[in-house]
Amino acid sequence: NNPLVTQPYASSLLNISAMSYGALSDRAILALSSGAKLGNFSHNTGEGGISKFHREGGGDLVWNLGTAYFGAGTFDSNGERIFDPALFQENAKYAKMIEIKLSQGAKPAHGGMLPKEKITPEIAEARNLPFPVEHDCNSPPRHSAFSNPTELCHFIQQLRELSDGKPVGIKLCVGHPEEFTAMVQTFLQTGIHPDFITVDGGEGGTGAAPPEFSNSIGTPLQEGLSFVHATLVGAGLRDPTNKANSKIALIASGKVLTGFSMFKTLALGADVCNAARSFLFSLGCIQALKCNTNTCPTGITTSNPDLSWGLDPTTKQARVASFHRATVHACTEVMEATGVTSWAEIKPQMVVKRIGVGKTRHYGDVFEHLQVKQGELLEGKGPARLLEAWDLEDSKVSSVV
Repeated sequence: NNPLVTQPYASSLLNISAMSYGALSDRAILALSSGAKLGNFSHNTGEGGISKFHREGGGDLVWNLGTAYFGAGTFDSNGERIFDPALFQENAKYAKMIEIKLSQGAKPAHGGMLPKEKITPEIAEARNLPFPVEHDCNSPPRHSAFSNPTELCHFIQQLRELSDGKPVGIKLCVGHPEEFTAMVQTFLQTGIHPDFITVDGGEGGTGAAPPEFSNSIGTPLQEGLSFVHATLVGAGLRDPTNKANSKIALIASGKVLTGFSMFKTLALGADVCNAARSFLFSLGCIQALKCNTNTCPTGITTSNPDLSWGLDPTTKQARVASFHRATVHACTEVMEATGVTSWAEIKPQMVVKRIGVGKTRHYGDVFEHLQVKQGELLEGKGPARLLEAWDLEDSKVSSVV
């Protein structure tokens, strides 16, 4: 719903979440991308750039642009990664959408690291790194292309223009609520907003972060997603009665495994769901917890050809597509059982949660901020928790959403 987007993308309800080439093997990336093409859904590249295996698979790509600008950046004179508009424009032709990664649920406010032992010539090519490498590949914890919400808005507009009108969004895991409301207020002030926001839950996992971050930092998906949706509704940027009319689409990721987990996520405000580990299960992941050691026994998270050779992309692509088809079908059956004809009609009141012995509440009551009316925050009205986060001048910091 943005006239500046001249190449809109029609998304599946379920897609592959961000996992980088380098974190995953070449054969795993090829199987996922091929499966996405087979099943007609999208594959998020993760911040490791667009590799030849993404392109060979032929699936629709969502290019995740992280703090190191892999595939869209270079090194400055101080050895720091900086954004390169010409290189971005060259690679943007392979993507359907662009996603600026502000943070992720597995490691909010933390950079990433790929051990040098895992970096092959192909990985170096995808990330625009010199080869052979002498050091681990580090992603900084923050962007250099912008440093505040206003600069972020102009960066969004720059990427939209450089990509010839493709959708540009942001990905985040909610931290301080005021950080998000400050961004939303800047969207309104500048008239520039992302076309979509991917909300990543703190449940996310990775082999590239300290356990304290992957296990304990970041707002869980249900609380983070419902807060983001409610804030955008209160700001007049989303339509709570028919989400298809919203100015900003919402994508959600965080332990989406089944059709009903999809339905619950859509009920909390999402338009689209992303999944990572469940698609890894379709590749044969056994959760050996060897992701960062280059010794994954299933060949999924290793660049060792002796181990990755055991993963057959031809066989696995069919399983990836089959998992997607069965999971989306299960979700649509739940939708039919509730009497809705579209994902856009799913409401928080359709999911009930037990909160104690003999006590149940639907999501609209459990997450009270979802009771906000469209545009209400602009009038200084709405649920108390949202108003507290919306008021950036009251010297109060809301610690929970």
